[in-house]
Amino acid sequence: MSEVILDAAEGAVIPIFAVADHETEAFLQTQPQAVQAFARFAEFKGRLSQTAVVPGADGAVACVLFGLGGGTPDAMAFRGLPSKLAAGVYRIDRTPDGVDLRDAALAFALGSYRFDRYKPSGGERAKLLAEGCDVAEIRHVAHACALARDMINTPANDMGPRQIESIAREIAGQYGAQITVIEGEGLLEANYPAVHAVGRAAVAARAPRIIEMTWGERDKPVIALVGKGVVFDTGGLDIKPSSGMRLMKKDMGGAAHALALGRMIMAARLPVRLVVLTPVVENAISGDAMRPGDVIASRKGLTIEVGNTDAEGRLILADALARAGELEPTLTICLATLTGAARAALGPQLPPFFTDDDDLAAALERSSREVADPLWRLPLWKGYAEAVEGDIADLKNDPDAWAQAGAVTAALFLQRFAPPGGWVHLDIYGWNSKPGPGRPSGGEAQAIRALYALIRERYA
Repeated sequence: MSEVILDAAEGAVIPIFAVADHETEAFLQTQPQAVQAFARFAEFKGRLSQTAVVPGADGAVACVLFGLGGGTPDAMAFRGLPSKLAAGVYRIDRTPDGVDLRDAALAFALGSYRFDRYKPSGGERAKLLAEGCDVAEIRHVAHACALARDMINTPANDMGPRQIESIAREIAGQYGAQITVIEGEGLLEANYPAVHAVGRAAVAARAPRIIEMTWGERDKPVIALVGKGVVFDTGGLDIKPSSGMRLMKKDMGGAAHALALGRMIMAARLPVRLVVLTPVVENAISGDAMRPGDVIASRKGLTIEVGNTDAEGRLILADALARAGELEPTLTICLATLTGAARAALGPQLPPFFTDDDDLAAALERSSREVADPLWRLPLWKGYAEAVEGDIADLKNDPDAWAQAGAVTAALFLQRFAPPGGWVHLDIYGWNSKPGPGRPSGGEAQAIRALYALIRERYA
């Protein structure tokens, strides 16, 4: 993405005055008569995302009034501002108490995102001068979120396993990370049988693979990021209906998020040993596709009965989590667009997370609130654990129907493969179904800003 956050500017800079609804009248009384008159004409009341672009005597923009609504002002409201501004350089000159300028600038950057690969939007964008802020940090976070959104928005014909590998290699090259890729039949030789089983039905050009990227000094604490990379999910032989398949280009959203979060960590040069593991497959249909009833091996040595070929994400994550455990991480983060049950429980805007570490959960909840990146903890309810116990194998990928809680049972399945120590699984959606200010329909970065804040707090 082009740089919309500036640390210096030449020429005119247009002031932005952000106000909560209850303070609007008092603020306007401090402004010139022309501004007051235009605000009355525009019926500007400081409602959330309400914007008034005030002209000057020469016809140019004199200032911008931006409403933050009632209640506690939220800096993320600034996501909705860029789409309402013409090209130019702006500066936030006034906010209510409690609104951090750095957070507002980041929100402005996130709200400037456009996916225009196939339909160029053209034209200059509004830019924000963020004097006194760590502009480099804002850009790193915004760019990483844009990367995740771009990857999710790109259709599967242009975002296959090779393309994800290319992106991972670009990131590794930019930050000096080591990268290894194992693909196709090599997965069996390297003991990634579950990844191979899920992806083997795809054509050779879209062969399954596991990508492992390592960065940082060996004596630093190890953080493992594991991301589900199903570039397209037909459901396999348990084929999805067309309505369920329409958005399956986004089923690699976990891998996109893991790569984006890894990029944030490397850009900030945090003192950690980072490992990013992305199993990448296409859940295709062919004569070699895995079948319901098949029993497959896993890297950990546990056997898995395939009850439903559309529950494939947990299979590839099982191998990746087992590999993460071999590296003895202090913290393992699993990111996946995993279950429809998570959406039924919490909807598309509030991703659930699972961990049995109460201190980790509390820290992540705190980070989530601080950076306005919403998450909600769901329980790893042990009463449902037997629902994933296998009949003829150690485990099964489709839990018994009596348990009902599909997001919970999926997390319990993954927990059987998770490394000891801190582990958290996030069942993200990665998509805006309903457009909103600064949140167009399409790919969305969820949870990674909260995770990044957590990691910075623990390890920086």
